[in-house]
Amino acid sequence: MKALTRTGLATAIAAFSLAAAAAGPAHADPDTDFSNQLHTYGIYGPKDYNAWIGKIQCKRLSTGLDANAGEAAVFLKKNLPRDSSEQQIYQFLSAGIDIYCPDQRFVVDSLAGNAPATHPPAGAPLPAEQ
Repeated sequence: MKALTRTGLATAIAAFSLAAAAAGPAHADPDTDFSNQLHTYGIYGPKDYNAWIGKIQCKRLSTGLDANAGEAAVFLKKNLPRDSSEQQIYQFLSAGIDIYCPDQRFVVDSLAGNAPATHPPAGAPLPAEQ
């Protein structure tokens, strides 16, 4: 009986090891990635707070509360450390969009003249729009 239990345990361990190896390396969570990106810009602060602000900025953009990058920057200016430069505010905005809401990338791209200032319509136009 003990030999059977040891064999079963060894088989289970081998199967788990094989499955873990096949799964590949684990990735950092998005909040850590965001924090690491901010550090490259010289933006420091509590990881959870910065992630929270980044997620709120995305919510404000997706709901239309902030219609463009300028309005989003005003929100960030009020919620980031007082000594944050304008460049850091826009870097925070860009990094937050990249990590938490890549579908809002057009907001930052519009600053460079690469995209329309409003969200592109999804799908075909409705009959009333034609």
